[in-house]
Amino acid sequence: MDNVSYQRFPTVRIRDMKDEVMKFELRDTDASVANALRRIMIAEVPTLAIDLVEIETNSSVLNDEFLAHRLGLIPLISDRAMEMRLSRDCDACDGDGRCDYCSIEFHLNVKCTSEQTLDVTSHDLQSSDPDVMPVDSAGRQADVNGFDPPENRGILIVKLRKGQELKLRAIARKGIGKDHAKWSPAATVTFQYEPDIHINEALMESLSLDEKQEWVESSPTKVFELDPISQQVVVVDPEAYTYDEEVIKKAEAMGKPGLVEIYSKEDSFIFTVESTGAIKASQMFINAIEILKSKLDAVRLSFDTEEADDQFGELGAHM
Repeated sequence: MDNVSYQRFPTVRIRDMKDEVMKFELRDTDASVANALRRIMIAEVPTLAIDLVEIETNSSVLNDEFLAHRLGLIPLISDRAMEMRLSRDCDACDGDGRCDYCSIEFHLNVKCTSEQTLDVTSHDLQSSDPDVMPVDSAGRQADVNGFDPPENRGILIVKLRKGQELKLRAIARKGIGKDHAKWSPAATVTFQYEPDIHINEALMESLSLDEKQEWVESSPTKVFELDPISQQVVVVDPEAYTYDEEVIKKAEAMGKPGLVEIYSKEDSFIFTVESTGAIKASQMFINAIEILKSKLDAVRLSFDTEEADDQFGELGAHM
């Protein structure tokens, strides 16, 4: 048994990839690896978020703490996050925010001078780094009259009436979702086992056309379809199956147990990754793999160190 190897070589196949949404298959591995990747993408891939707010003037209806909380939840473009330092580990500054290695400085200075209510949004934040800005500000273009279309007015921070003013300085820092949700780059990360569906053709042929249609419609999702030409029940979308067992219960109710058998492939997973926009979904996945590799290297190093200590201890005992 000592020569048995449990080493596996997982494979990934990309199904669909956009900037903020990615769908892929992870095969030849088990649920522990799939769940590790999912948890790392949600909680350990670093991004940038506003972490310190110094308010100079605030005559709005919202108090300082409320505004600071709203500012922290604005997603920022975080392509540089992996190479930046955590502020607590930075030895190049004193934490005041004026540091190229661990901080990005933002300023906001808005005053309402008209009778019309003024919306203060993420577009009003001025960044010290043109590469780090609110995600909805990147590539923003106003119309010819200088007005933004309704869908492109930024994330609302507060509304000001005439005479009200908001002036502040904010510091964005690197962090991870494990410390605070504002640093999580993931809107959602899900995976499911790939279903393996087998229809008993002999039992299916014993059903009438109406019974076949009734059985197909018992599935809450469109997994099966009755072919109008061959009048055979076919699987059209196995991944739409939600493991609700409704078709299995329906078959038993019709006196046809075993009409369909549905298994989950234990080594095949379908992932759906959605980003907040802080980093691309594909980059989130790549960063998660790098972090998982570093964790495994740390475990291996710890194991090798313990093994070396044990051998040294045995050598000392013999001496």
